[in-house]
Amino acid sequence: MIEVCLAVNPIAGMGGPLALKGTDGEARWIALRRGAKPISPSRAERFLRELKRHGVELLVYTATGLMGEAEARRTGHRTRIVHVAPEPTSRHDTFETVYRCLSKGVEIIIVVGGDGTLRDAYLAAAAHGGSHVIIPVPAGVKMYSAAFPPTPEEAAHALMDYLKTGSACLNEVADIDEESFRRNKLIVRLYGYVKTPCRHVVGVTKEPPPPGEDEAKKAIARRVVEDYAKPCTLLILGPGTTTKAIADLLGAEKTLLGVDVIHNGKTIARDADEETIYRLLKSHLEGGGKAYLVVSPIGGQGFILGRGNQQISPRILRLLIEKMGKDAIVVVSTPSKLRRVKILRVDTGDPELDAMLRGYIRVITDYNEETLVRVV
Repeated sequence: MIEVCLAVNPIAGMGGPLALKGTDGEARWIALRRGAKPISPSRAERFLRELKRHGVELLVYTATGLMGEAEARRTGHRTRIVHVAPEPTSRHDTFETVYRCLSKGVEIIIVVGGDGTLRDAYLAAAAHGGSHVIIPVPAGVKMYSAAFPPTPEEAAHALMDYLKTGSACLNEVADIDEESFRRNKLIVRLYGYVKTPCRHVVGVTKEPPPPGEDEAKKAIARRVVEDYAKPCTLLILGPGTTTKAIADLLGAEKTLLGVDVIHNGKTIARDADEETIYRLLKSHLEGGGKAYLVVSPIGGQGFILGRGNQQISPRILRLLIEKMGKDAIVVVSTPSKLRRVKILRVDTGDPELDAMLRGYIRVITDYNEETLVRVV
């Protein structure tokens, strides 16, 4: 039986569908008041069930309730409680759980959350001294750290690989300033490096954009506007500078880091939350109109859905595909960015939907150019 430490951040990811850009600080209380549903417990269970499916039995050192105890018990793994977590939990409880696990001699740390949760686990390990393996299970709104596997199931396979090989590599722990992020300004801070399994992590590309990026974005924008910005057509634009170029060409307002809805050249929902997008899409499609979702790979990880744009939920995607087909999901990327990411990724939180979206997709890379890219 394998001994591991498990620390689940119960509120991680809750702010995504509400367009809150995270759950640090005051955002967690806003998310709770607005009825946001927990995301990380189900993702922890996906991770634990995948291990069970492959015959890996765990002895889980963890905290009470949804910080790990409940998920481990529901998936049939044995537990030992090292920390009694209050309700609601805070980042202190992540730190305390990991630190107490290490004091018990547990060497493998599993954390379920986003960048902030990984940061707190890293700080606990650093405070305890020594070098420990940390496997983060993705459940946050934004994940800029290089250590995250793409899905909970991949995180389980990362653990299994480490158990077989003992091989670990250093990967970055990074986090953003959420308050600046909500003001459309991206500030990323590097906290340090953690040992993670060498395989199954996404990694982050840090090459600066080459010259000519702006011209490429303008060319992509012209193509999208000509092909998709027709009268009575709803355009849902995901985050990023490439999608912002589309709005700029239309003369419409666009948030750089949010999801915006444009109709007939005007922004009708700025930095929209999941409920607003779904309501507008449903009403428009039921009225006989057309709609398209335009997304671009986020950061250097290649995610087109599920990281940084959780406002585009599974029910929105299923409705769009049902009424318009998969071709209603339009992916755009500059050629240089596509060369860096190589493949595209989806992690919507709905494994069946993710499977439906995988395969090859056409990516608009210039006015008259498309590239066929694999989605994994």
